[in-house]
Amino acid sequence: MAGHADDDGHGDVDGGASRSRTGLSRGRVIDGAVALADRIGIDPLTIRKLATELGVRPMTIYHYVDNKDDIIDGMVDAVFAEIERPPVDLEWTEAMRIRCRSARRVLARHPWATALMETRTNPGPATLGHHDAVIACLRRAGMDWPLLATAYASIDAYVYGFALQEAGLPFETEAEAAEVATVMMEHFPVEAFPNLAAFTMEHVLQPGYNFAAEFDTGLDLVLDGLVARLRG
Repeated sequence: MAGHADDDGHGDVDGGASRSRTGLSRGRVIDGAVALADRIGIDPLTIRKLATELGVRPMTIYHYVDNKDDIIDGMVDAVFAEIERPPVDLEWTEAMRIRCRSARRVLARHPWATALMETRTNPGPATLGHHDAVIACLRRAGMDWPLLATAYASIDAYVYGFALQEAGLPFETEAEAAEVATVMMEHFPVEAFPNLAAFTMEHVLQPGYNFAAEFDTGLDLVLDGLVARLRG
C-alpha cells in the first residue's frame, strides 16, 4: 500500500526503493508473523513486534498487508498450506487418516492456529484448496451432501479438539505425565473419586503411557462410525 505516511508523518516518497532495500514481500511478512506467533502466541503479536522481527520500520509492513486481520488471513492460509491433502489414489478412510495426522502435526507446530482455522471470512487459496480436496475425498466415499457435512464437521471437531487438548497439557514426556498425575493424586481423596484414581494408577501411571498415541485410535472410532453409517 504505497503512500502510507511514515512514523514521522512524512509520505513515503521513494516507496519502490525502500521496498527494494528491505527485501520484503508479502510472503516474508506472513512467514515472519507465523514464526513470531509460534514463539509468543497470536494475541501479543503486533505490527510493531513483527517489524522488529523483520528488521524494518512498522510502516514498511503496510506496503504488503492492510492490517493485522490481513496478516492473520495470510497466516491461517500458510498453515493450511502445510497440511497434506487427502491423496486421491488411496481409499478414502486411509486418505483421510493421512490428512488428519498431518493436520495434527502441523497444529502442534503452530498451536495458536487451531482456534483460528475456521474463522476467516477471506480465506486464501491454500485454505480453499484444502477444503475442496477434503470434500472430494468424502464425496468419493459415496456420501450425500448432508452426511458429508456431518462427516467433515465430526472429523475436524475431533482433530481440532485433540490439538487444543494436546497443546494445553501440562506435560510433554511420559516421565512428566507420571509426575503430574502423581502430584494431582496427592491433592484429592482417592476414596471420593475411585474411578479417576483407578484410571490414573492403572493407565496413566503405567510404563509406556503416551497421550499422543490416543489420536489414531480416536480417529479410527470417528472413521469407523462413518463407514458404518454409509453401510447402513
